[in-house]
Amino acid sequence: MGYIWRACEVKRLAAALLCCSLIFPVAAATDVSPKNELSELRDRIMSLQKEAESAEGAKADASDALKHSEQAISAANRKLYELAQQQQEVKGEVSHLQQDSAKTKSRIDEQRAQLGQLLTRLYLHGQHDYLEIILNQQDPNRLVRHLRYYADISRARATLIQNLRGNLKQLRGLTEAGQKKAEELERIKSEQDAQKKQLEKEQIARKALLIKLNKKIAAQRHEIGKLQNDEKRLTRLIEKLSKMAAKPTRSKKAQAPEVSRSAERESQSPESNTVVPTPEDSGSPFQQLKGKLHLPIKGALAGRFGSPREDSGATWKGLFIRSPAGQPVKAVAGGQVVFSDWLRGFGNIIIIDHGGNFMSLYGNNETLYKQAGENVKMGDTVASVGNSGGIPDSGLYFELRYQSKPLDPMAWVALK
Repeated sequence: MGYIWRACEVKRLAAALLCCSLIFPVAAATDVSPKNELSELRDRIMSLQKEAESAEGAKADASDALKHSEQAISAANRKLYELAQQQQEVKGEVSHLQQDSAKTKSRIDEQRAQLGQLLTRLYLHGQHDYLEIILNQQDPNRLVRHLRYYADISRARATLIQNLRGNLKQLRGLTEAGQKKAEELERIKSEQDAQKKQLEKEQIARKALLIKLNKKIAAQRHEIGKLQNDEKRLTRLIEKLSKMAAKPTRSKKAQAPEVSRSAERESQSPESNTVVPTPEDSGSPFQQLKGKLHLPIKGALAGRFGSPREDSGATWKGLFIRSPAGQPVKAVAGGQVVFSDWLRGFGNIIIIDHGGNFMSLYGNNETLYKQAGENVKMGDTVASVGNSGGIPDSGLYFELRYQSKPLDPMAWVALK
């Protein structure tokens, strides 16, 4: 009877699965693992990058020669960053193993002491077996007490020996695990040394290129047409990224934020930012963060939205914040990285989609720590400050965009 019931259940399950495959063929086809989805997303972004590069025209840009070395420097720094994180994790595991080993050794010492005391007690009272105690024809009550006493001692000795063996085995395991972690630390250190040498090599190559191309890059930076083309290229890329990242929603459409063009007030000496985003898992929509954001890095605001650029007279579409190379660049809000690569005019740039058609851009970085497809939280380190893309000063170029159009970041941040 049970077999018949199971057979019926199998038939019903098979029929249900067949119906699901007929009703939801697309869902079944697209049911892929997060790893495959991430790989597919990165492939689409790479195709967008190639498409953008092929549409740039035949005219060469002097800063293009820096692309390979700046990408290599970013990759080497990112690898060092990841190795440093691995090293910290392994050191934490080693510390836990050492603590566990110390506790286990303490238990072993305590159990050995207890076993020693027990054996001493047995030695002082002499070794008696049960038959000998019974044949001594002692008082029955005393006989019962003796039998119970020796039984308790025997059980205690067996328990102590068993626990001691278990702890000794655990200590051997902890020692072996500690040795493996020590070997892993040595491997990480070797990788770090090799990566540092590679980084130094790439930095020397970039420095030599800069010396060779400095005049040509400086001349091209004064061409307003070139800057306009760079901006158009970036806008086209963002438009395509927005379409790719767009998800259908029934929620009310966010009201388009006002695009500020008032740049006259920015003629005074540059202000400085002293506060950066702190780690926060905020579930608020980006629209609600207006006036509450902090700029990604500390530094002087050398270029303000809508103000003329010193090099060409074109207007800034974002902010340029001067800061020493290597300083961490923080995500201004949570979201997903949709672009992380080198782009003409902006060097190593990272773009984060915050949902609701809002994006933030971080350009001219030395290192890109996050890759396309990764999710980030407010305050996460996503890059490090540099001067990639041929700019003379070390700093960060920062933009906010809504529906691909640039916004004045100063209307969104609380400058301190």
